[in-house]
Amino acid sequence: MLFLLFQLGNDRYALAARDVVEVLPLLTLKAVPGAPRGVAGLMDYRGTAVPVIDLSALVIGRPAAQRISTRLLLARYTPRSGEERLLALMAERATEMLRRDPADFQPAGVQGEDARYLGPVLSDSNGLIQRVDVNALLSDEVQTALYPAEGEVTSR
Repeated sequence: MLFLLFQLGNDRYALAARDVVEVLPLLTLKAVPGAPRGVAGLMDYRGTAVPVIDLSALVIGRPAAQRISTRLLLARYTPRSGEERLLALMAERATEMLRRDPADFQPAGVQGEDARYLGPVLSDSNGLIQRVDVNALLSDEVQTALYPAEGEVTSR
C-alpha cells in the first residue's frame, strides 16, 4: 500500500495515499473568524469551498511553517452524515511516498482520547512513522462546525 509521508514538528506521519485526491502547493486561504483550533480557513477547489485543517496547529499547537515543502493534501473525508466530502490538510515536508504493507505498522501502545486519529507505528532507519486516520481527525465540535447536518444552523 502507498503512503504519503509528512512531518509535524520533528515527528513523521503517514497518510494512506488512497485517501488523498490531490497534493497542492500552499494557496491563499479565506480566513474563518471564530473557527475552532486547527481550522486554517477555506480554499477554493474547482468552485467548491473546502475547509483546511492546519495539522501542526491542531496536533502540536503551532501553525505550519510556510516552507516550499508545506503542502495542502486534499483528502476524502466522511463525516458522521456518511456523505464523503473533501477536507484539505496543511502538512509540513509532505514530499515523500512510502510503499509498505499496512500490517508492517504495529500498535503504538499509547492512545489519547484527544488523538484518536493516531494509529499504529512503523520503524525505519530514520525512526518511527505513525499512521493518521483522516476520518478520525476532527473532533465532534469541529466536524459539526465544518459539516453541519442539513438544515442545522451553526452559531457562526
